[in-house]
Amino acid sequence: MNQQAMNDPDFEVVDSAPMMKIFCALAVLALLSLAISAAGRWYGHAIEMGGHSDDTTMRTVLVGGEAIAAPANMIRFDKARRDGPASRLDLYLRWPEMDGYSTAARNAFNNAGGRKRIIFVGFEPRMMARDMSGRLGPIYDALTVKPGVPGPDGMTLFGFSGTSGYLNEVLAVAARPGEPAFVARCLGGAAAEESLAPCERDVFVGKDLSLTYRFPRELLGEWRALDAAVLATANAMLVAR
Repeated sequence: MNQQAMNDPDFEVVDSAPMMKIFCALAVLALLSLAISAAGRWYGHAIEMGGHSDDTTMRTVLVGGEAIAAPANMIRFDKARRDGPASRLDLYLRWPEMDGYSTAARNAFNNAGGRKRIIFVGFEPRMMARDMSGRLGPIYDALTVKPGVPGPDGMTLFGFSGTSGYLNEVLAVAARPGEPAFVARCLGGAAAEESLAPCERDVFVGKDLSLTYRFPRELLGEWRALDAAVLATANAMLVAR
């Protein structure tokens, strides 16, 4: 700045500090607006997903010392969608595609239209000496009422005795030549209507794991394909170590 300008009586020095403060405030507001917009998009997406995930990243979870590789969108709970050890691993799959959550599968996972199509699968360390098929002779035969009634596709449905402890349940049994019988327990009555997956079966997989899967009672008529698909999917997830 030259001396002549400074000596000019009409010359006025303007303090730039207030302008800088205004500029900084506008910049902060702009950044805040971007952050709110991004958070709004994320929160809106989270609400739309309703706890589901469409992320297909593979996660390797250690249960009972055995590694299970599953895509994140098949893992049922958000906190479990990570690599590392866990006491158990809960999955859910769409029948008959045997896939996880996606936009295309949204209606099935949200039970839209009332058509039950989701299978819930859980891996955990074995706690019993026999799986459900193995418990048929030594345990369930003594707890069920004979004779049973015919069920779908060669199956027989048995009610439990009043002292069995299995209140309002039935035992679904289907013989398989050369293999242990298919055995599942199902809720009956109103409880079955209200549940998304009122039938349950457990089988041994891997070296020392128990796999329990729950499924809609409507799938009893597809028990052969259902059991084969669940076991094939589970075995494919086990990582050799």
